Amino acid sequence: MQHDDSKERQESSLVGHLFSLEAVLFLMGIVSLVYGLVTTNSMNIFFGLVIIPGVFLLHKVKKKDWKAHWAALEEAQRREQERRRDGR
Repeated sequence: MQHDDSKERQESSLVGHLFSLEAVLFLMGIVSLVYGLVTTNSMNIFFGLVIIPGVFLLHKVKKKDWKAHWAALEEAQRREQERRRDGR
């Protein structure tokens, strides 16, 4: 049988996504919410309702290109300083 590196990389990537931090946190939020609903424990319901949207926020923040974001802010700040210096 022939060894296929790309297939191995794809499988490890899938396993990595399944056991990623976001997946574990999302699962923890679901379990906390369900447990809270079953036992009518308000703290578990609260934490479940906080964790689940937090996971989506974490995922969005992780995907953002922060280097480009800071470069754009620095460029805008540099332009503003030049505008102020030329206006004086």
